[in-house]
Amino acid sequence: MADFIELKATDLAAMLCSRVCHDLINPVGAIGNGLEVLADPNQAAMAEGAHELIANSAKHARAKLEFARLAYGASSTAGTDFDTRECERVARLLFEIEKADLDWQVPLILLPKHKAKLLMNMLLIASMAVPRGGVVKVEVVGAPGEEVFRLTSTSDPEKRQKTLMPSGAEGLLSGSPEEGVDARGIQPFYTGILARMTDMELKIGIDNDVFSFTATPKAKVMGDAPEKAEAA
Repeated sequence: MADFIELKATDLAAMLCSRVCHDLINPVGAIGNGLEVLADPNQAAMAEGAHELIANSAKHARAKLEFARLAYGASSTAGTDFDTRECERVARLLFEIEKADLDWQVPLILLPKHKAKLLMNMLLIASMAVPRGGVVKVEVVGAPGEEVFRLTSTSDPEKRQKTLMPSGAEGLLSGSPEEGVDARGIQPFYTGILARMTDMELKIGIDNDVFSFTATPKAKVMGDAPEKAEAA
């Protein structure tokens, strides 16, 4: 097995910042364009369109910022647990600007901060599997401290779009991508870091055009192995 790529804290921070900037540059730039139109008296006829552009772009920027704050940042200094209601709120904001629909099947519980961040980053990867529309389902099951995260993405059959494996995801999640890691791949790479920090084992794949992504506590995976061997 290849060795994990170990990034310096400064490099990890720089790449995550670059990712956030990449996500925000288009909506923020569009807001600027809209304001320029409103400030130009010669373009009064385009004022209504400019207002719509600003409103839509602000919605996109807010969703991206709220997600980044929870998934990448500390988000809050109050305590070390996240209420899943906050995760749901941010997830629904994100999916207001995504083409896929969100099916949130997560109970009201408290998750340790890094596990909550892992769940949100898994959600973003799951959305990449259906870029042209479909349904992303999120489930959290299991006893407190032994939660299993299950995400599935299904493309819209009416649009005849295939469900995709996000580019390079498997290698980046494992921490051993063949081509290294840069700002373009830092989000799934960071997801893998969170999984290892929280002792969660990730599994990703596509079967019958359904993308599945799970995170299972390693202790549970190891505990289930002897039972499967005995059953065999």
